[in-house]
Amino acid sequence: MQSYGDLMFTPNVRAGQEAEGSAEAFGTRYAKAPDGLGPDEIAFLQSRTSVYMSTISETGWPYIQHRGGPRGFLKVVSPTQFGFADYRGNRQLVSQGHLVGNAKTSFFAMDYPQKARLKLQGHARMMPADSNPELAEKLHTEGQGRVERLVLVDVEAFDWNCPQFITLRMDQAELAAVVGPEFDRLEARIRALEARIRALEAENAALRNAKG
Repeated sequence: MQSYGDLMFTPNVRAGQEAEGSAEAFGTRYAKAPDGLGPDEIAFLQSRTSVYMSTISETGWPYIQHRGGPRGFLKVVSPTQFGFADYRGNRQLVSQGHLVGNAKTSFFAMDYPQKARLKLQGHARMMPADSNPELAEKLHTEGQGRVERLVLVDVEAFDWNCPQFITLRMDQAELAAVVGPEFDRLEARIRALEARIRALEAENAALRNAKG
């Protein structure tokens, strides 16, 4: 695996950093290449429900595609590999076609509630599921349907971005985790108050009967 700086900081990028006075800081930050994805990166990837994947066309144009699924749809196969199963879609096959001519790819994995993002550069392969049944079994996510293709990414470098300008968003499960306990507390309070009202009504009824 390479240092993110060595891979992404081209001469033009470094010239810009020199002009802005950030070259030394970035040089120190990316001085050492990691051995592979660590526990934080693995846990982050495997907890995502959404990821953005870029490829490069034969005409040199970048293309970005969204891939999503339930938590765990991204599978880390090894410290330098992750992948996912690809299911039947609209059959444009744009990413698939691009990868035939150029395997280079970039991924953005986002965590909007925590305002975190993991960037990964690598080489991706997209292959028919029946060409590697063992890998298909590893990448399959239960309940998602029949796997048609497999995407396997050899990670060359990765980097964590700062949280600035990431807008807070939550999906249904994340929102439920935050507001669910409060809803439960309110529902319990409502049930207690309803029970108290019924008890008071019964007491009032008993008093009226006693006076009558």
